[in-house]
Amino acid sequence: MISTRYWFHIGAITATLLLALILPDRKSIFGFLAGEEIEISKIVVETVVSSAPPGTVDRHQEEKQFLLQRLRRPNGELSQYHPRRRLLAALHGFYRYATIAMNDLNTISTRYKSLPDNQKRLIELTVKYDEKIRQTERLIKKNDVIAQKIVDHALEFYGVEFSELQKFVHDVESSGQSAERVSVSQALKHYIRDWAPEGEHERISTFPHILNTLEKLYPKRDRANPVRVLLPGSGLGRLAHDIADLQGFEVTANEWSMYMNVAYRYITSPGGSLANSSTIYPYIDWWSHQPTTAELHRPITFPVVPVDPHSVVLVEGDFTTAFKKPSDQGRFDAVVTLFFIDTARNIVTYIETIHQLLKPGGVWINLGPLLYGSSPVIQLSLDEIIDISEAVGFDLQDTDPQCGDISLPGRKVRQMEAPYGFNKDTLSKNAYWAQFWVATRR
Repeated sequence: MISTRYWFHIGAITATLLLALILPDRKSIFGFLAGEEIEISKIVVETVVSSAPPGTVDRHQEEKQFLLQRLRRPNGELSQYHPRRRLLAALHGFYRYATIAMNDLNTISTRYKSLPDNQKRLIELTVKYDEKIRQTERLIKKNDVIAQKIVDHALEFYGVEFSELQKFVHDVESSGQSAERVSVSQALKHYIRDWAPEGEHERISTFPHILNTLEKLYPKRDRANPVRVLLPGSGLGRLAHDIADLQGFEVTANEWSMYMNVAYRYITSPGGSLANSSTIYPYIDWWSHQPTTAELHRPITFPVVPVDPHSVVLVEGDFTTAFKKPSDQGRFDAVVTLFFIDTARNIVTYIETIHQLLKPGGVWINLGPLLYGSSPVIQLSLDEIIDISEAVGFDLQDTDPQCGDISLPGRKVRQMEAPYGFNKDTLSKNAYWAQFWVATRR
């Protein structure tokens, strides 16, 4: 599939069109935009050759129809875990981004004002802390522009009326609850991890090991009969898209977090998918470990490359329940888990689900730490995970020594240092000894 994006600047108005193959003439562009001639000051044209195998558009349409059915509002109250309620909660978070960020900034400002007057005079003469706070407030407003774009696109994509979101916000806040802050902040920071040059140090430490392994395992690929790959816990989707770009892979992503899903939907929208089309200031909510105020306020532009909205199909929901159709069992040639398995409440269920979804002879590629999350019912050590995986029906394979040193003597598991979720230009570092293995389903 070949598509051409036309990005027009008309004064302060930006319009984005996604058209297939046909370049309209000047008159038809004008007719589309306003019905009369308007001077266009700038045209940016991006031609994207999609890596999607034949039939991917049909898969997109089918999955969206299925998604909207799951999101349909039932009679009565929405349960806490109903997907529509989780969607509205995520939209609530982005909708209130500026309010919550300003509350945090006001706390900083109030504490500063509590200093003795002589110390404030010294600080203002020296470093102008008040201006630092005011500039942060201005950048919160700029971030909020992206947050509201995410909300607007999600309302359209999921078919939710703004009035429904307003009612949800009113009801939640009337009960004394507030919108979630951390999940929104993490979703915005994942734009950097996945789609900005500033996240390259994180991607380069892990992605090549997975991509090279897939290419070695499947050297002969046919777009007409592609290798089917599933990525649970796909986040904002960069690894899924990079696999699709290898050609000959039919890629299915899966993500539970609605905060991640609405952010991903935006970056695959006509406006959000253009290269270098969005700018955020992701570090303004974390004042620790900053070498300079300029670093705290540094803008990040994304995506670094155009995002092909057709190359990956996203299945939203819980990995252990989202693939329950009979046709899903034994459907995939490979399952790739990156920074995922430790998110499980029950990691054994994850292992069993991966085994069920793979074809006999299919491959599970894992790379990530063992940082167990919220309320796990079981916390296995690395050797226990390997023992259980083998008991379920996996055989671990030899892997390239370039993927790190052996983690456990006599076991086919390697480890590598994998940075995660930090700005390499600050005064701190966060990294894991990520565990890497390739296992074949018996």
